[in-house]
Amino acid sequence: MLDALTSPRFLRAALPAASFAILLAAIFYVQPRAMSYFGMNLMLQYTVPIALATIAQMFIITVNDLDLSIGPFVGLTACIGATMLADTPLLGLVALAACVAAYAALGALIHLRNLPSLVVTLGMSFVWLGIAVLVLPTPGGTAPGWVKAVVGLKTPYVPYPIIAAVAIGLVVHLALMTSSYGAVLRGAGGNPRAIGRAGWSLLKIKMVMYSAAGFFGVLSGLSLIGLTSAADAHIADRYTLYAIAGVILGGGEFVGGRVSPIGAVIGAMTLTLTGSFLTFLKISPDWQIGAQGGILIIVLALRALINRREG
Repeated sequence: MLDALTSPRFLRAALPAASFAILLAAIFYVQPRAMSYFGMNLMLQYTVPIALATIAQMFIITVNDLDLSIGPFVGLTACIGATMLADTPLLGLVALAACVAAYAALGALIHLRNLPSLVVTLGMSFVWLGIAVLVLPTPGGTAPGWVKAVVGLKTPYVPYPIIAAVAIGLVVHLALMTSSYGAVLRGAGGNPRAIGRAGWSLLKIKMVMYSAAGFFGVLSGLSLIGLTSAADAHIADRYTLYAIAGVILGGGEFVGGRVSPIGAVIGAMTLTLTGSFLTFLKISPDWQIGAQGGILIIVLALRALINRREG
């Protein structure tokens, strides 16, 4: 039993949850009043949009790509949600569906032309931002009432952001990690040649994963305006870094299709808590991104030590 608990595999799987627990304990030590329903709800209120963006990034990383445009894309969908979806719901739904289709086409382009995803998505980040500015030139708009109602649910005993984040992680875990087609999708990142020889279309897989990323990016943008009640083209600029960091904190790797949906959600929750923790320490917001990067480096260093022990 002790050997199993100290095995590198178990330690690597437990590292995301352990990081979250340690950070939560540090917050409760620094600010005991945070140990309440209201305190947890306040600290984790932005968990859902960050978790959804992290899951979107995870789909891209699963096929050995990296998306540097997820932040501006979430901002674009937020602008569409606060304008078109609120004023003319049908037009808004069509626009959001077009965004998902554009992501699928992006995956097809990267695969067919064998283009580096870093370069393509970096370029697309300016495209998404430009369209967002055209849709909403100045901050404003209003979130649809049903979006605010869903995001603002009040649940007994456990804050809604925690319940929603756990549900997101479980649903994606069941779809990607336990289903036969999920194994094929992950295999496209781990061994694409074998998947291709087995008769699966790598083009279709790429499009499926990119469209899934687009879909969760749309959900992230809508949930974000449900919390802010308005939108801005730059509302989610930091989400690109948050999404990448969340996947890595959750045990994901850049190659090999090695990801963990539940770990990614825990990573997103850890990042959300980090902002609150640094605020309690009275660290300037200008320095908080650097401090969050430092936490990421520490976690990666611990994982490297675990991997070295396994080797």
